[in-house]
Parts: sequence; C-alpha cells; structure tokens
Amino acid sequence: MLDFLLLIVGFAFLVKGADFFVDGASSIADHLKVPAIVIGLTIVAFGTSAPEAAVSITAGLSGSNAIAVGNVVGSNIFNLLIVLGASAALKTVKVQKRIIDFDLPVMIVGGLLLCLFCYTGNVVSRIEGAIMLAIR
Repeated sequence: MLDFLLLIVGFAFLVKGADFFVDGASSIADHLKVPAIVIGLTIVAFGTSAPEAAVSITAGLSGSNAIAVGNVVGSNIFNLLIVLGASAALKTVKVQKRIIDFDLPVMIVGGLLLCLFCYTGNVVSRIEGAIMLAIR
C-alpha cells in the first residue's frame, strides 16, 4: 500500500513539476520574443526526453538493450499517436511546411532503418547507430 501511495505522490510531483517547467519555458519565450514552437522543440523537448535518455543509457550500459530500444520506440509511438492525436482531437493542429517537407521524411526513414537493422541481425550495431545519428 505504501508503494502505491508513493507512486501517486511521485506522479503528482511529476505533473506539477512539468507544469512549472512549461510555464517557465513559456515565460522565457515571451520575455525573449522567441516563438513558442522554438521553445517547444528545444527546451521542453529536451526536458521531457532527458528521463527517457537516462533510462535508455542505463539500460544499454547494463546490457538490457531491448529495454532501451523499447523505450525509444514506445515513446515515439506514444508521442505521435496519443499526444498529437489528442491535441488534434481537441483543436486543429497547424503544421509548418518545413515539418512536412523535411522532418516527416526523416522520421519515416529513421523508423524504417530501425526496422531494417533489427530485422537483418536482431541487433543495432554501433555503425548502424552512427548512421541513425547522422541522418538526424
């Protein structure tokens, strides 16, 4: 029962901390006259991805590579389908032409490369990882 209570308290702190983080990033953007999309794609994206990176790096260093790959793939699926889908269901999401022309093809190629690398040897080697970093 104590574990469940600690989980709920931790989740509440996480939500409130994320709220403070987003509000702070938004106020910095307003103060510096930086478009909100730039803040969203840099500061907030880094802040939300840092815990996932920590999990993946720790898993990779301890030999649990499947956890690292599952974390990356699951995060991308969740972000694309749930977050973007819920946002679009509530309000129309405007997309800049650059995202469609550049980011979308890079994302698709990256996903296909990951599938290819896993299919051809059931591993992602250092060279294949470097290739994926290079296309980013």
